[in-house]
Order: sequence, then C-alpha cells, then structure tokens
Amino acid sequence: MPSRPSFENSDINTVAIIGAGLIGCSWAALFAASGRRIHLFDSHTDAGQKFPAFWASVRTTLVDMGLLDPALEPDWHVFASAAEAVKEADFVQECIPERLDAKQMLYGEIEPALKAGTIVATSSSGLKLSDLQRGMQDPAHLIIAHPFNPPHIIPLVELYGNEYTAPGVLDAARELYEACGKKTITLNKEVMGHVANRLQAALWREAIALVADDVISVKDANTAVTAGPGMRWAVMGPHMLLNLGGGEGGLRAYCQQFRDSYDLWWADLGKPRLDDATIEKLMGGLQEEIEGRDYAALREERDRKLVGVLRAVG
Repeated sequence: MPSRPSFENSDINTVAIIGAGLIGCSWAALFAASGRRIHLFDSHTDAGQKFPAFWASVRTTLVDMGLLDPALEPDWHVFASAAEAVKEADFVQECIPERLDAKQMLYGEIEPALKAGTIVATSSSGLKLSDLQRGMQDPAHLIIAHPFNPPHIIPLVELYGNEYTAPGVLDAARELYEACGKKTITLNKEVMGHVANRLQAALWREAIALVADDVISVKDANTAVTAGPGMRWAVMGPHMLLNLGGGEGGLRAYCQQFRDSYDLWWADLGKPRLDDATIEKLMGGLQEEIEGRDYAALREERDRKLVGVLRAVG
C-alpha cells in the first residue's frame, strides 16, 4: 500500500460524523460544543431527529463541564450520503456498527470524496487497523481513535497508527482531541480490543465468574468495584496505586510481598462464557438492582456522577 507524505494541516474546522447512534451523536455533541461545524450522515433517515434530541439531553452536562458556551448553538447539517458528508470535512469520525465488511465498504465509498489530507478516525472498539485498511487505495489517513462511552464525558481516546500511517496524522488527531478536552493514549503495537477494553474485559470476566459461581450477587459485584478499587482507579492507574501500596519501597516492595499471592489468585481466576444461562443470571440480578428505573434515568445518573468525578479529580 502506498504511503502519503507528511500531514501538516492542523486547521480542523469541519468534522464529519458517519453514524448517528449513541457514539456518533456523543462525538457530534462534543465537536459541536468546541465550535466546529458538524456534517452528519447515518444510513437511517432519522439522523435529523436523533442529533437534536441528543444535544438537548446533554447540553446542560456540556455546560457544567465547561466544554460549552451556554450561548452557542450547534452548527450541524445532515447529508443524504456518506460521500457528501465528508466532501468538505477536515476530519472524519467514523462511528458505524462494529462490522469489518461494513466499515471497509464505507471507506471505499468515502475515499474518492475526501479532500487531500483529511483524517479518517474510526471509533472501532476492537477491529484491527491492518484489517480496516485492506482494500483502501491510500490507507495513510485512516487511524484508530477509540473513545470510551460516552465520548462527550469520558476523556479517554486510544490512538493507533501503523507503518502505513502518514507522519503527522496521529499528532494532528491528538491535537484536535485534546483541544476538545480529551486525554489520549497511543498504542505502540496492534492488539485486539486495544487497551482499555482489554482491561475492562479482564475485570468483567472475573465479575461474571464470581456471579456464575454464586460467590456474590450482581449488585454486590458492582458495589465491590464502585465502593472499592473503582474509586482508586478514578484517581490513579493500577501500577501507580500499587506503588503507593508498597509504602516507601514502592512497587518493587509490593511485588516482592504479594507475588506468590497474585500467582495463586491469577491461577484461580474464572473463565466464564457468555452463554444463555449466564446472560439470564446476570440480567436477573441486574433487574433487582435497577429497581424499575428506565434507561433515561440510569443514563442521567451515570452522567451526573461522572461529571462529579471529573470535577473532583480535575
């Protein structure tokens, strides 16, 4: 595959959002709050209703976070095709469902319409960049830029480019995201699921195993995280926290003290499967914890608490 020359354009004023689901609308709201023009396309014809409804639901949150001037109204336009949506865009955030064939087909449609130097960033949560690039005439502008849900609140964006990525592309993307209040990490090599999802999957696997083995209820498994290590992880990452756990001797002292214990714990971790019986057990326990609250109420509670955490940790 050919390689494009160095990317130098840092003026990103128009962002195309391809896919107007929860992730796409969340990205669109964040970029709109930063004062950028939004070009929106979704294969469903109700994109024109989805985004304004989403904007209305998150506007107060964006203001509370200091990301939105209360006087600003979003500058957004819906297009009839993905190619038309990207035609004048300086940056494309692709947010369609997690299907390799669908994403490859989309890239084939939009690639001829892209301006020279336009970056295409996929929100893919687990597909490999090398697979996504396959079939593109020039893959130098396509990168992984995986957010954590919801993107308009959670700061993390995972970035990855490979040997086909043009110089400067990751830097330009990083500059854009950080200008919108995000925190970026950059992967040095390609792995399935990137980084944060792999960490999340490891914890969730054991949470499922403990419930499936009747060690603990779904509610208590959730509480074990939110009232315990989850509070610490919002402040510092695991390596730094355990460095503190080792006292003045730091992480080395911690490892020396607990390595045998961890070897035993790791060997005993469960290996559950998301079969029908396990899913039903999780859903039954979850419904007890939800206590009749609807999706909108749960989302509002999550977002309100996330904003509180962000304020606290600064």
